[in-house]
Amino acid sequence: MSINITTRLAKFEELIPSNIPFVEGKLKGHQDRKNYSVIGPGVSEDAKQNVKIAEPHGFNIGAVSAAPMNGSGLHSHTTAEVFIIHSGAWRFYWGVDGTEGEVILKKGDIASFPTNMFRGFQNVSKEEALMFVVLGENDPGVITWTPNLLKDAKESGMVLMNDNSLVDTEKQKITDETKIIQPLKEDELESFDHYSSEDIEKFVIRFDEKDKYFVDDEHYQSNKIINYIDQFNIHNKSFIPNIPHRTGFSLSLLHGKKAHIHEYKLEKSEVYHCLSGEWEIDCDGDKIAIKEKDTFSVPKNSLRSIKQISDEDGNLFIIRQTN
Repeated sequence: MSINITTRLAKFEELIPSNIPFVEGKLKGHQDRKNYSVIGPGVSEDAKQNVKIAEPHGFNIGAVSAAPMNGSGLHSHTTAEVFIIHSGAWRFYWGVDGTEGEVILKKGDIASFPTNMFRGFQNVSKEEALMFVVLGENDPGVITWTPNLLKDAKESGMVLMNDNSLVDTEKQKITDETKIIQPLKEDELESFDHYSSEDIEKFVIRFDEKDKYFVDDEHYQSNKIINYIDQFNIHNKSFIPNIPHRTGFSLSLLHGKKAHIHEYKLEKSEVYHCLSGEWEIDCDGDKIAIKEKDTFSVPKNSLRSIKQISDEDGNLFIIRQTN
């Protein structure tokens, strides 16, 4: 094929992170974290954020690693935000004051948080933890922060401008303070949605409960599939979603020691992301392998197939453009 498929491989150890990706970057509990842009720029406020694969896919994929008791403060998105936990234990909490509810997620767990709600997350394990995030649309919009976080960030010397640029006032003087984004007022906060823990649990699928979600495809005793979000179709078989969110992308899991999918083509964007095992990908006769934490963007319209080649049960996420 004419495309060098190695350019579409994002190996985690080769990704370049931002250490201060957001306005909260100097605050205690938020300063010891890293942000990675794997596919698309995501919502990073760091103008120097490195993007591994810049080609528009109809969605963005990023990653977050954090030291114990570090993470992200309360914020809201205008497009979908779906979390894929790779390691550690992550506490998600929500509401404008962070007290409306919480959930703890671990390796292999999936959570799709609704738009127009404030949410934050924190690594509550004893070691550095990692998760990946899928955001909706080519342009996932900008983050809206809670008033308290913006006020605390400004006291730390970090401000966000109305063009979404991040300024460290210890290094750069602001000539026009009217261009600084101001905290939301009380009446503006009333437009955001509220959820209980029971509400959010409907949008969470835990990996240790995977057996109740698995569906066999036509390769019985070989492939098991969980379809999390949007419709997933493969070889004339459809899998209904378990989470009722319209995100602009589908998210599914292929599981098994001998798991594989025979040759097929897609006109829209498709990405393979490895949770465990080792997977061989064939694109128009060219082969490449991915391991845990690696991501591969399949060239559109290529004839592709995948198979698990390690001696263990493998788990591979498949993300497809649906918008």
